[in-house]
Amino acid sequence: MLDLAPLELDCMNTLWPLGEATVRDIREGLAEKRPRAYTTIMTIMDRLARKGIVERRRVGRAYMYRPNLTCEDARAQALGQIIENFFGGSREALLLELGAVTTVTAPRARAAAAAAGASSASASVTSRGGLEVVSSKPSLAEPLQMPPQVSTLTDGKAREAAESDTDRIDDTLL
Repeated sequence: MLDLAPLELDCMNTLWPLGEATVRDIREGLAEKRPRAYTTIMTIMDRLARKGIVERRRVGRAYMYRPNLTCEDARAQALGQIIENFFGGSREALLLELGAVTTVTAPRARAAAAAAGASSASASVTSRGGLEVVSSKPSLAEPLQMPPQVSTLTDGKAREAAESDTDRIDDTLL
């Protein structure tokens, strides 16, 4: 399981294009976006090495770091975790959330449409060429629901009370 903190991810995003780098190289690469002390980057790279995400070898007095996984592999693992943790393992539910159109088999199409119905998206399932296609659009036309006012007064008395409060407020502003 890939579990990267934001600064760890920034260090990896700096290391991947370089292929291999020292703490100093990574720190310089991060300097404009996220300036940090040398020792901070050294600690992060040490953590990444202990997690097995990078490997390091000693070169003189410094360590040279090299990623153990590609950016694409890390992205795939992270996306897999999002799909598993937020969408119950359903890629189709993720695509529906993003408002995309996806082609899936009939049972999965119905399940994805049902999942979209539980969220704020509007989904439809149509058959095309023997496959069922789920399409979804965000529902922007849903009216805003305001909570009802709770009052122990009868409707007439509540209106009178509201009007008199308004009058009092207007009087105080003059």
